[in-house]
Parts: sequence; structure tokens; C-alpha cells
Amino acid sequence: MEVLHNGYTLEISPGAFPLSTDSIALADFVRLPKNATVLDLGSGCGTLGLLLCARDANCSVTGIELTESAHKTALCNIENNKLTDRLTSICTDLRNFSTILQPGSFSCCISNPPYFTDGPQSKTVPLARREDACSMAELMAAAGWVLKYGGDFFLVHRPERLAELIVCAAKHNLEAKRLRLLRHRKGGEVSLVLVQLRKGGKPGLVWEEESLYDEKDMPTEYFKKLYHL
Repeated sequence: MEVLHNGYTLEISPGAFPLSTDSIALADFVRLPKNATVLDLGSGCGTLGLLLCARDANCSVTGIELTESAHKTALCNIENNKLTDRLTSICTDLRNFSTILQPGSFSCCISNPPYFTDGPQSKTVPLARREDACSMAELMAAAGWVLKYGGDFFLVHRPERLAELIVCAAKHNLEAKRLRLLRHRKGGEVSLVLVQLRKGGKPGLVWEEESLYDEKDMPTEYFKKLYHL
């Protein structure tokens, strides 16, 4: 059991993706419009939805999750945190987006997707690590379908796939508008990229950089903000 901001709690089922800096950094990166309706693509136990609900009392989040055990844990998290009116989990394959969701029905999308196209499959979280059940192209197609015009898709990914991500997004009318490079240590290599894509957006990219630790291995102000220290 993890304790989140504002007293919310997160239970993680065995074999589900654990609470990570990826999700915490992504939730911080997200900019929600007023009364946002958010779709979490590959929502797991509801981690991102809980983080956003803890931050914004007026947003509502719908999660789509393929793994039944994670979906059931998400339902428990929703009930335990008394969020049944704002947080929902649907157990289905997001690749069927056009048959289960109306086009243009959400103001935001979020995702902490699988990072890898190949390599050894994880024994503990097989679908969370590798794109066996959701490729980058399928993810972008889903976001492009459900977002209203001018809506934003926020996601976290590996830096080596950034060019592929931006090109793939453009094929679904999603324009890269904001990019945050995240380093574990200041001056070190980029470990994660956080990207904001806008449906129907015009060209123009804002560039940001953050680090979790400084040159002396001390937590940065950004780290303290992420973990509410």
C-alpha cells in the first residue's frame, strides 16, 4: 500500500507495475483544463488517475486496462478512496478504441506505455514493459480518436524513441507542443522524456529540463516538489 498526496492510497496487485518515478513525474507534467475529462490508456491499478484526482478535485478520469487483476485492483482503489463519481476503470483492449469510445469525447489523454519493442519479456509485468499488446502506433491512434480538437495527450517514454514518437503522433494529427527532458542526476544522460501532444496543434515546441539529484547527489527542488517534501 502506497500513501499518495492528500491522503489518497494506492494498492498494487501482484504482477502489476509498481508506483514509479515515471508515473509521478508524468502526473506532475500534466496540465489539466478546467473540469478535465481524462482517458488513461493502459491504466493498470489506477495509479495516474489517483495522482490526478489527488491534485485536482474537479477532474474525472477513465482508465482502460487489459489485465484483469490490475483492473480489479483499480476498482478497489476507486472504492477505498471514495472516488466512484470521478474515477472509472474499464477492462478491455485499448486497440478496440473505435468500438468502445466515442470520437472526440475526452479533453485529455495520459499514458505510461510500454517502452520496448523487443528484448526479454518481463516475468512480473510482461505487458507493461514490451509492446506486445499495444504498439506506439496503436497508442497514438487511440489518443487521436478520443481527443477533442485542441485536446492534449501527455505521456512518458524513453529518450531513444523520441523521434519515432513525434513522427508517429503526427500521423494522427497530434503535434508535439512541450517536451521535458528528465535526468537522474544534473549533467547526466537523459533517462526519460515527457511529451505533450496536441490534437490539431500548430508547430511550436517548448523545451524543459529537470533533474532528480544535483551534482552532489542531493535531491533537487524538482524532486522535492514531485514527492511533496
